[in-house]
Amino acid sequence: MKKKSLSRQAKLKLDVEIRHRINAGRVAIKDQMVFFRRHFGQVSSDWKADASRVTFADIAISENLFASLNKDFSDDDYCSEEMSSKDVPLELKGDFAWVIDPIDGTNNFALGFPLCGISLALLYNGFPVYGFVYDFSVNSLFEGGPDFGLMKDQQKYPSMKEDREAQQIIGVQFPIEPNLFQKLTPIFSEMKIRSLGSSTLLGSLSAQGYLAGVIDVRAKVWDIAATHALAEAVGNKFHFLDESPFPLKEFHPSLPKCPYYSGSKAFCRTIESLLA
Repeated sequence: MKKKSLSRQAKLKLDVEIRHRINAGRVAIKDQMVFFRRHFGQVSSDWKADASRVTFADIAISENLFASLNKDFSDDDYCSEEMSSKDVPLELKGDFAWVIDPIDGTNNFALGFPLCGISLALLYNGFPVYGFVYDFSVNSLFEGGPDFGLMKDQQKYPSMKEDREAQQIIGVQFPIEPNLFQKLTPIFSEMKIRSLGSSTLLGSLSAQGYLAGVIDVRAKVWDIAATHALAEAVGNKFHFLDESPFPLKEFHPSLPKCPYYSGSKAFCRTIESLLA
């Protein structure tokens, strides 16, 4: 996000607007955490056209979050994975937009497997400036963004980056197409691998330092908008294998995947060398 052209007064006004939205986002997502826990493993599900699972809880959480936020920020844009695939793409016209994945790890949620959560991101001019990730497995809310740092349950989070064991573990989302898998084989033979069934949780764990890094070739923009902000909160960068989805200018459930890797500088250098 570029602020250099803003006057001091404009910067202060923007900071107030962002903080106002952060506070509202925190309240909105905390309200849905109770609903999430109550329906975990207790809902029937259907299948969307892209063969991904959806439950009534996905739709309810999405609608409830946006209804709560829209009361104070009616001019903001609202983007959810559960938007109808029959709708035309939503052009983002406002300065601010919210991107939500109401349940990331829907398969896990529906089956009663606790690796799942809620992802909510605040974008300004198309770039993530703050993210919230509710991690059901530890019943905690992680949040943060550039210039804000990373917090767990509203307390400053001490990174695990210096933990020797953590630096030997990486997160990967499978399947990976054969040519790319072959290039990455050296790191697979050297590192411990975690594959959780949740892009959001992998990104969150990378920002926390529990993982040295993450490689996700299956992520969509709603999976990573919040964790992109969390990564920047701790000084990590997202490296996209294709074009970056940011600035996000329009939204639709049929948006293409945005494969990426992120993590420690050493991890990112290793991946860059393998893909060269």
